[in-house]
This record gives sequence, C-alpha cells and structure tokens, in this order.
Amino acid sequence: MKKLFYIFSLIVPLMVALNACDDLPGDDQSLAMIVPEVHVILPDTVRDGRVVSERYEVRNVTTGRKAIYLSKDDIDLSVGLYDVSYETEMQITTPDGGFDTLHLQAYEPSVLIRETNRTITLTAYVTRNADDFIISEIFFTGSLRPNGSQYYGDDYVKIFNNTDHVLYADGLTFLESKFVTTQKYNYTPDIMSQAMTVQALYTIPGSGKDYPVQPGEELWIVDTGIDHRVANENSFDCSGADFEWYDVSTQPAHLDIDGPVTNLDKWYCYTLSFFVLHNRGFRAWALARIPIEKEQYLANYSYTYNYIIIVPAGVYPMSQTAYKVPNDWIVDAVNCSVEAERVWNVTDPSLDRGWTYCGTMDHDKTRYFHSVRRKMLYLKNGRPVLKDTNNSTEDFNPHCIPSEIENQGTAIDVNGTPCTQRTWDGVTPR
Repeated sequence: MKKLFYIFSLIVPLMVALNACDDLPGDDQSLAMIVPEVHVILPDTVRDGRVVSERYEVRNVTTGRKAIYLSKDDIDLSVGLYDVSYETEMQITTPDGGFDTLHLQAYEPSVLIRETNRTITLTAYVTRNADDFIISEIFFTGSLRPNGSQYYGDDYVKIFNNTDHVLYADGLTFLESKFVTTQKYNYTPDIMSQAMTVQALYTIPGSGKDYPVQPGEELWIVDTGIDHRVANENSFDCSGADFEWYDVSTQPAHLDIDGPVTNLDKWYCYTLSFFVLHNRGFRAWALARIPIEKEQYLANYSYTYNYIIIVPAGVYPMSQTAYKVPNDWIVDAVNCSVEAERVWNVTDPSLDRGWTYCGTMDHDKTRYFHSVRRKMLYLKNGRPVLKDTNNSTEDFNPHCIPSEIENQGTAIDVNGTPCTQRTWDGVTPR
C-alpha cells in the first residue's frame, strides 16, 4: 500500500502524561537531553484524516522504565536505546459524506537515540479486529516424569470464541513460526510486513459448519489425544480433547501415536518424525483462515530467503525455503520467548506487538508444568470476555498453572499464577 509521509504537529500543546518527565529523562541526569524528530508514516487511506487523540509510549530498553507522552513535541530523551509505541484515534470522511473513527498503532523496537541519530520513524497501521477465534492458552513447556526426564506428547493449545456470535472452526489453521525470537538475521527479501514465515500448518477439518463454537467457549487442540497418566503419572488426560496433530513418521524409531480424537489435517510440517511445540517457547504461534485449497497453497506460497551467518570460523551465506502466510489471513498471533535471550518478534507488529513467556532464561527448569494464558477482562451475560489488544505482553499472563492441571486436579507441586478465576487488571467481573 502506498504510504504518505506525515509529521504530526498539534496547534495546541498537550500536557505530558503523569510521570512522563520523571521516568525517562531522569534515567541519567548527567546526559544532555535530546528532543527527537518523530515521523509517523500513515496509510494512504487515512491521509486526510483528523487526529482526535494520540499517545506515545517510550520504554528505555536498558532500565525498563516507561514514559507516556500525549504529543511528540513533549518527548525528550537521554542517549540510549528505546522501544517506541504509538496509538492514535483518527476521524475520516466516509464515501457517503459521514464520519468514521479509526484506531491506528505503530511500534518500533530498539531505536538508538544519540546526538547524531535523533530520528524516530513509526509506520502506522489500522488495528485489525478479525472477529474470529483467538488463542487463549499455550502449554508448550510439557511435563516431567517422576525421574525428572522430559516427557513429550501432552503439549496443547486452546482457542477461544471471544465474539458474541457462533463461530465455526472448520478450516481454521494452526501455525508455528519458522524463525525464533532468540536469534535474528537480516533475512532477504524481508516479507514480514506482508506475511508470516511458518514451518508447520495444521488445519481443522470440516465442510464449513461441522464444528460450531458458542460465544465464550473454546476448543482444545493437543499433541497426542490420550490419557498421558498411563505413561507419566505427572501428566494428565488428553483423551477428551477436540483435536490432535498427528504425523505419519518416516523414521521408524520415532513414530507418533494416533490417539482416539479427531486428527487435524496436516498441510505441512518440517519434521520427518513428529511435531512438538518448542518447549522453551522461542517461536510464535498463530491462527489463520487460508482462503485457498491446500494444493494451491503449497504450490504458490513457498518463500526462499537468504541470510549471512558470521562466526569466528568465517562468514557463511545461507539460503533456506519455508512457507509464508499473508498477514491478512492471520486472525491471531502470539510471540513467546524468555527475557534473557529474546531479540525480536517474528511477526509484524500489526499481528502482535508484544510477547509472553514461561521461565526467565534459556533451559529454565522452572518452566515445566506452566503455560501462558490470556487474561480475562470481565463476564458479559455470564460468558468470559478475554483481553485482545494484539499485544501479548498485555494480553497474556505468563508462567501460569495450566488449565488442565487445574481442571483435572493433577497433584503436581508447581508454583505459578493460579488462573481459575481469570480476573485481572483490577476489573470486576459483571
């Protein structure tokens, strides 16, 4: 889409939000303050719009301290590295002569501010409301056997109908990212603003209306739909799940188990044995509505990318091929990582501006028996309404006790956020 370079300039100066001057400028009083030049690139469709309100959030990457500004003219920063978020409400004229209000956001991570680099450029996008399923929980860490060894097969994902009407899960595709959030290369061509690069696609079968889901209800998708307590007394029963991902292995030593629940339709997966979620959570997971048939997708949506690995032994040009899913097809995405290793998000900010986690470092042994679970805002007519701002940092509770450990009363000594009530943010259910 053609972009218009647009620099906001408000006629009436706006007040800086509470604590803005205390947080970031005060990080180091010995450094000279820099007033950055902030440029916001707007979509062409809103170039004639009127700014109703705007909000800048600036986070010092080193200290973690945040400040909020209601005008770009009020931002002043010391030398440092910053994550910059932007939100605005814009009023536009509709074709029939009326008015509509749009919500736009932008996000630019790791902006270096110094005397010779004062520019902050933000590319804004109209926030999306897919009116479709969202991911409500991801249990990727797995469980441990009584002897302390890793157990595989009980990881799962739950998807939730957060709308006020019936949704049909038929054709909904579960995706795992190819790239990891803990390692970044300059992949070329860079297609992140157009598509998500994926290495696994599993689709819910059905002819269109075989799998209705009522508002406030969710589907349970598991790795292997069996009672895992038979093999591991520390695990739980997954035989009551709605779907499982099953792989026909080409390696006889590593065969998957076909449980008694309905199999997802496997479109593609990178592994020759069986697929498991990354048990340290270094990837992004997403849901998509792919509007074409599997054969057409596999024939036309491969993505070959190049990058360079630089190590002490030398410089090595690399080339790989994966699949891509256009961002317009994706209805929800969740980036995961750990703070000690995280480098970037592997989806466009329009899909997810944040990230969530279990554990705080690579190979953190406290991560087992924990999941990430979406926050609940309130109850509406008895059904839960979950938080969905396309920012996993804000939308999810990290390092939670998994719902199936709560539901089944599994006697595991785990410490985490008990999420049975699912009431957060100081909001009283109603």
